[in-house]
Amino acid sequence: MNSQTKTTSMTAQRFNLQHLQDILALQKQAYLRHPLSSAHERIERLARLKRILLKYQDQFADAINKDYGNRSIGETKIGELLTCLEQIKYYSKHISKWMKPSKRRIALIHQPAKAWVEYQPLGVIGIIAPWNYPLLLSIGPLICALAAGNHAMIKVSSSSSHFGRVLERALSEAFPQDLVAVVNGGVAISDAFCHLAFDKMIFTGSTAVGKTIMKAAAENLVPVILELGGKSPVLVHASMNIQDVAERIAAGKLWNAGQTCVAPDYMFLPKGKTEAFIEHFKAYVNKMYPSFKDNQDYTAIINDKQYQRLQNYLKDAEEKGAKIIEIYKEKEDLSTTRKVAPTLLTHVTQDMQIMQEEIFGPLLPILEYEQIDDVIDFINSRPRPLALYYFDFNRARANYVAQRTHSGHFGQNTVITHVAQDDLPFGGVGASGMGKYHGPEGFFSLSHERSVMSNPKLYSLKFILPPFNKPIHKLISKLLLR
Repeated sequence: MNSQTKTTSMTAQRFNLQHLQDILALQKQAYLRHPLSSAHERIERLARLKRILLKYQDQFADAINKDYGNRSIGETKIGELLTCLEQIKYYSKHISKWMKPSKRRIALIHQPAKAWVEYQPLGVIGIIAPWNYPLLLSIGPLICALAAGNHAMIKVSSSSSHFGRVLERALSEAFPQDLVAVVNGGVAISDAFCHLAFDKMIFTGSTAVGKTIMKAAAENLVPVILELGGKSPVLVHASMNIQDVAERIAAGKLWNAGQTCVAPDYMFLPKGKTEAFIEHFKAYVNKMYPSFKDNQDYTAIINDKQYQRLQNYLKDAEEKGAKIIEIYKEKEDLSTTRKVAPTLLTHVTQDMQIMQEEIFGPLLPILEYEQIDDVIDFINSRPRPLALYYFDFNRARANYVAQRTHSGHFGQNTVITHVAQDDLPFGGVGASGMGKYHGPEGFFSLSHERSVMSNPKLYSLKFILPPFNKPIHKLISKLLLR
């Protein structure tokens, strides 16, 4: 009990939960007062967002660094901030075009009516952002929401508490609360947030949590975009230069220390190519990261829970016969830093935890194959991944693999970079997610496609009304009912 205010922690919790409802009501009222913002207004809002992102860029990077214990400033500014700024530029350029009504065809018997589709804002969008890219995955959906004319509430992960406070301060400076609001808090607030009656909700996180989000949203029939995860495989064709493959895999796998939903999760190499890959991978790792312990460029694991999970994967794999290959130039004790050295695993089997669960860290299991069709069968026997990466400069062979598999994204000779491509939709399929944002899909997925039909003074349908024995009915039967 607080002796001064006569409140308890439960009182504070009830206040916070009521506060969420109040913000939502405030935003819905604001939307109803002005439901259709102009292209100019939306572009101005994005310009405001850009200014505030630039103003607070160092504070964002510092806060994320604190949340991680060590998060590369370069990764934050290039991978998150720059991507957001480019996305703002992209949407600002296309909003006016996308807002235009789309003319549609009228059937013969309804002529001379007219029909078109109007793209209206949905209302209030709920955004649940994860801890791994807290800036990109809160601001990215916000950009889509504002471009489509919506209001938005953002729930920041409790693992990103330093960032969450900075984001709340920054966005409150740029926007009134009835347009954009940031919510911080723990489990109770998160649970209440996903039960709110939004007009649509965007969640980024694990498949397991995605199921609970969808269940909660269903209570209010809130449609959802779920950007989930899963195990994104890599398949390398025998024709590829293994050195090139190693360079691209090292760059993508170790970005954010592997804490990326589309990071390569396991890879298939042609039989006999593993040793060559390991040597080239080591060379590129040592070039990018000459050391790890005191290297600000190499990101730590976000918290003790995630760190221990990775250690358990390694222990389980080793006990079941895997060979663990840690990539060090100089052996360093990383135990006090919550950093995990880049690690390759060979002799892996399907009963190992590391082959069953999404890794989300700098660990990469390697398998070998003889026939590509066997790998395709293996991939298709598992939940559909968020991304599938195929290395081969032959387009026909790439098409062969692409057409026989399903994934949210198919990448040829590159990994993870598709996330930063403004004109590409982003999202999963099956267990890796549903719905898309980014690109035009981001605008239209957060818009209501309202069909409109307008009849002129001439009411043509009167000519085909009962009784159904007029000459026009015989003509319809002869010309149309066939």
